[in-house]
Amino acid sequence: MTNLIIEKLLAKTKPADLPKFVAGDTVRVHVKIKEGEKERLQAFEGVVIKRSRGPQASFTVRKVSFGQGVERIFPEKARVIDKVELLRSSKVRRAKLYYLRALRGKAARLRDVERDQNKVETSQKA
Repeated sequence: MTNLIIEKLLAKTKPADLPKFVAGDTVRVHVKIKEGEKERLQAFEGVVIKRSRGPQASFTVRKVSFGQGVERIFPEKARVIDKVELLRSSKVRRAKLYYLRALRGKAARLRDVERDQNKVETSQKA
C-alpha cells in the first residue's frame, strides 16, 4: 500500500533531462542556488563515482577543490538541478569508484574514451 503511494508521489515530480552517463564520466551539474530573493546557477564539475537506480535514483559527483576532495550527492529528480552536461567519458571497470578517494594527482587520472550515446544505453542494459 505504501509503495503505491510513494510511486505516485515520485511520478508527479518532474525529472531533470539528464544525459546518459555512467560512473567514470566527467559531468558539469548546474545547480539553482537561492540567495535571499535572487536565484542563480552554480556549476559543480567532477567525476561521477556512483550512480544508483530505482524510483529514488541519485548520483555522486567528486571533485578536488583547492587540494580538498568534495563530493556531492544529487537526486536525479531534484528541482535544484537545472541541467547536467556530459563533458568527458572515461573507461573504468567498476560501477562504484570509491578507490578514487585515496588517490591524488596523476594517480587519480582516468583513461578517456570516445563513447556514443547508443553504446552507453546498451551497456547500461547489460
